[in-house]
Amino acid sequence: MDIKERMQAVLHAEAAAINAIEIDDTFIQAVEIMQACKGKIVTTGMGKAGYLAHKFAATLCSTATPAVFIHPAEAAHGDLGLVATNDVMLAFSTSGKSREVIEILELSRHLGVETIIGVTSHPESDLRDLSDFVLDMGVIKEPCPLGLTPSASMAVMQAITDAISLALMEQKGVTKEQYGLRHHGGYLGRAARTDNVPHPEEK
Repeated sequence: MDIKERMQAVLHAEAAAINAIEIDDTFIQAVEIMQACKGKIVTTGMGKAGYLAHKFAATLCSTATPAVFIHPAEAAHGDLGLVATNDVMLAFSTSGKSREVIEILELSRHLGVETIIGVTSHPESDLRDLSDFVLDMGVIKEPCPLGLTPSASMAVMQAITDAISLALMEQKGVTKEQYGLRHHGGYLGRAARTDNVPHPEEK
């Protein structure tokens, strides 16, 4: 493929993978469980999935759901102390086999994590076995020329987290005022506190 063809192939593969996501009852249950959570939402993931788990926690915080990301490797060196009774944990791993992620799930149970929700693609994995609910990403073919670099799978993961965050925000009835309280600076903060939305260049 030439450069243009490869770039188009990547975009088409990502769009197709996102459109193939099946929003079944498990996704609805995940939102309901997060809404009823009496503790906080804890997200975790390794590698690129970890970056998306971190971004997911940030989006949840900004939309009125307290959340924190724990790096599974750092958890082994004390960060697991962030986990508490009544927390709900969402673990992200395309393969569902990342050793560090499996380990943090096993240990979190001992600290009182109420519910574990796994987000994964592979049909057989320890992550599925350790999760109370599984959000299935579906079977994904990566458009990388080697078939290895996670791009379509990460697009699916990102889309799932956005869908959950915004559905949860709506279910909780988050108002523009409440949103603004969590964005006291920058473009979004100004937009949430005024009817006159500033131009993006004024961020």
